[in-house]
Amino acid sequence: MEDYNIVYPSYMLRPYVKHYWHLKTVGDSATLARTVPTGMMSLIFHRGNRLLSVNDMKLQPRAFLGGQEKTFADLQYDGQIDMLVVVFRPAGVRAFFSLPLNKTAGLRLSAEEMEDKQLLQLENALISTEEEDLSIQLIEQFLMKRLTHLSSHNLKRINTTIRLIESGESDISRLADAACLSTKQFSRVFSEHTGVNPKEFSRTIRFQRALHLLKKNPHTSFTALAYECGYYDQSHMIKEFKSYSGYTPTEYLAACEPHSDYFN
Repeated sequence: MEDYNIVYPSYMLRPYVKHYWHLKTVGDSATLARTVPTGMMSLIFHRGNRLLSVNDMKLQPRAFLGGQEKTFADLQYDGQIDMLVVVFRPAGVRAFFSLPLNKTAGLRLSAEEMEDKQLLQLENALISTEEEDLSIQLIEQFLMKRLTHLSSHNLKRINTTIRLIESGESDISRLADAACLSTKQFSRVFSEHTGVNPKEFSRTIRFQRALHLLKKNPHTSFTALAYECGYYDQSHMIKEFKSYSGYTPTEYLAACEPHSDYFN
């Protein structure tokens, strides 16, 4: 049995938080799931059994901030899963955590590692709270207390370029011009806000766009898909798919239904 719900944040948090999701499963057989880069960071709470990262054969922390991912990961779980996840907008984490985000890619930072007493208190509170509504309320109270007013100037610059990247723009010089920054300044400010440099982020969003288009039209030709998503050619798209998902596009469609966490 599996129960999955998406909950949207309160008005004040919407510029920074995309949504929350809650997953509960009941079973006794081992299940393997593959995750792919989404372009977004998450704050994850395990209230049931923790997921096992097959790559390094380590259990995920009970609660952690997940940095931007650059490749796929295989996760194994069994028994009772009860996960609460905060999905931040690409530039949203910086409003709540004073971390060098440009150094967090691929990391799972626990409350203990970050020496974050407030996050540890929230983790303990959520473990003893079963109701979804109350759990979300506790998370929102935590976020509201942490919410800092970022430099609106730089946040507007980065959000402007993120929208351009979403529409297909990937040229760093044009993105820097849109942000009214030099290319060097732009790359630094962008990575400070999102956790990855603009080139890496653009690659991830291009992959997510391909998943989104495959979801809308699974019978589209790979040549047309490569052209619409801005890949150089079909072989370039196949290489990127392999890097991000471990599958070629054909293998991906055979293994699972396409789904874009970023665009859906």
